[in-house]
Amino acid sequence: MTRPQRYLIRMILFLVAVGAAAVLLFGQLVDAFAANPALNGLILGVLLIGIINNFRQVIMLNPEVRWIEEFRSDRAPSSDTAPRLLAPMASMLGERENGQFTLSALSTRSLLDGISMRLEEHRDLSRYNIGLLIFLGLLGTFWGLLATVGSVGDVISNLTIGNGGDLSVVFNDLKRGLEAPIAGMGTAFSSSLFGLAGSLALGFLDLQTGQAQNRFYTDLEDWLSSQTRLSSGAFSDTGGDQSVPAFVQALLEQTADSLEKLQRTMTKSEENKNAASNQFMALTSKLGTLTDTMHTEQLLMQKLAEGQLAQKGLLEKIADNSVGGQGGMDEASRSHLRNIDLYAQKLVEEVSNGREETISQLRQEIRLLARTIAAKDS
Repeated sequence: MTRPQRYLIRMILFLVAVGAAAVLLFGQLVDAFAANPALNGLILGVLLIGIINNFRQVIMLNPEVRWIEEFRSDRAPSSDTAPRLLAPMASMLGERENGQFTLSALSTRSLLDGISMRLEEHRDLSRYNIGLLIFLGLLGTFWGLLATVGSVGDVISNLTIGNGGDLSVVFNDLKRGLEAPIAGMGTAFSSSLFGLAGSLALGFLDLQTGQAQNRFYTDLEDWLSSQTRLSSGAFSDTGGDQSVPAFVQALLEQTADSLEKLQRTMTKSEENKNAASNQFMALTSKLGTLTDTMHTEQLLMQKLAEGQLAQKGLLEKIADNSVGGQGGMDEASRSHLRNIDLYAQKLVEEVSNGREETISQLRQEIRLLARTIAAKDS
């Protein structure tokens, strides 16, 4: 989508140029404004309102463009960028997931027509302001001409020259009488000047506003056209252009929506299957590790049993060689044998505890596998 900033820059540059020209002609413009401050002030006020309205129309396109960009980029539109021109489309597409949707040709045409009407409604005030400026300029022109004609008539009717009249007095009376027609002419020309100049400036701003709105409408139309689904015409007559019945069109759109939901469901199911497969692979790896651990413990137990058998033979030899109550064995040897016995018991206990812990872990992994299979089946 094209941002409207470049149109705002053109409008600002145009106003800067107009302001520079007004500064250069400031003295003449002040004299022209003083001819009728009330009417000329009204004209400038209407011009100011028109300028603000045109800038507002261009600036208000920014939230609409931002909302479309966020929707197309699969981001959730923020609440502060809620569109106003695109409010019907936002409510229609608000429940779509990940910006994926399709529209029928009729729905697209209806959306574009509604947005076009809203854009035209926003430009009505600007066009009215342009016409109002021209009207106020013409109103001041006719008002000044009426005042001029009436004043000239009064001067002519009051102009008298007697036989012994003084020409200097008559000339001074004529000069005083012509002040009112000149003031009327000043009103006429000054109001025309401000009205036509204002309508010219406002017309350029309205032109830029129209270009910005048309560009926005064109980009929106291109985007919606790429999301439009055309009907195949299978339910229409072969030789004519008869459109699909309304209920058939609604049924087709509902079927298309159901197919889209089914596709999204199948996609999620495939993702769940992939996740389950990864869990199965991880579980298989853990079971392999557990099997290796159990095999290692089995070898350790076998070696421990062999060691005990060897100690049993040694103990039997010691018992055979024992003599009397002491058994031919001193106190250090007996203490050493007791320590060996204690260590052997501890080793047996640790091996037993390790086996129980391994079996517990194996049970947990099997429970997790059963839950995963149950979730997959459901």
